[in-house]
Amino acid sequence: MYEIDTSMPVMVSGATGYVAGWIVKELLDAGVTVHAAVRDPDLAEKLQYLNALAEAAPGAIRYFRADLMEPGSYHEAMAGCGIVFHTASPFTTRVKDPQKELLDPALLGTRNVLGEADRTESVRRVVLTSSCAAIYADAADCAAAPGGVLTEEVWNTTASLGYQPYSLSKTRAEQEAWMIAEAQSRWDLVTINPALVLGPAIGGKPTSDSFDIMRQVGDGTFKSGVPRFGLGVVDVRDVARAHIAAAYTPGAEGRHIICERGTDLHEMVRALRDPFGRDYPIPERVLPKWLVWLVAPMVGLKRRFVARNADWPWRADNSKSVRELGMTYRPMEESIQDMFQYMIDTGYFKKA
Repeated sequence: MYEIDTSMPVMVSGATGYVAGWIVKELLDAGVTVHAAVRDPDLAEKLQYLNALAEAAPGAIRYFRADLMEPGSYHEAMAGCGIVFHTASPFTTRVKDPQKELLDPALLGTRNVLGEADRTESVRRVVLTSSCAAIYADAADCAAAPGGVLTEEVWNTTASLGYQPYSLSKTRAEQEAWMIAEAQSRWDLVTINPALVLGPAIGGKPTSDSFDIMRQVGDGTFKSGVPRFGLGVVDVRDVARAHIAAAYTPGAEGRHIICERGTDLHEMVRALRDPFGRDYPIPERVLPKWLVWLVAPMVGLKRRFVARNADWPWRADNSKSVRELGMTYRPMEESIQDMFQYMIDTGYFKKA
């Protein structure tokens, strides 16, 4: 469906990130020269996993210092690049100041990276790592979508700084990206909107919230049970492939929901019981919604979140990604089991 052009370098912002690592691997394996934009190119420990990928691949990697909050800091990294992958954006819900820790970096980073693309004549396409969080805030929003199913036409309208600020940051950042892209005609924008990303990292211990959820599954935090919070899931390796397809498929355009299926937290965790339940306290019980709602403030959850996510089915249409990007998806069971085994191997938790 597409051919990877190795004649021009590409830039990857946030190159040491969870999703970005797999994008870099795909590019290096194809023989592409990657301009990796990172906050500190002198931190050898942070770059060791990317260096190992480069040593085993025909492609090459070069590091450039860049900061989401500094205008002009992507100039050197982007010079001569044909494609820009903008992946850098915080993925965490554990913040004290949502404006400073989530919204500002997401918005200013988008303006800085895409503004630099405007000034860099060689750039012809920008692939933005957005999220399904830019489409919905709660599983209950699926029911309000046309036909009860999320599509690329839907935008998140229920998140705010006081409620689901991460979702607000992804929504505002993607909207800003489309506004910047539509104000010019030299380069085009394609966005990737993944559901909850599962699967192994290329190395280290990512700070992504999906790893925090899995840590609590394995360390006994959830041993009394988990609620049926509706969500969508996708493998990180498939998310990376979607980025590559979005970059090099000539006719790729617009937004793309990237998910393997809709599920819920209990069903997701259940896939870990057979391979790991003997050695780790994998939760078995379903916690009833009324109980979770009752104790929510004591465990750091908003009751509104429980009301709008527990026992709500999550439904989204991934057919555009299949049709236009040629996507096929690993089953959730493989993704979550590979992720859990990776976490065991890298010491996230000890056996019970």
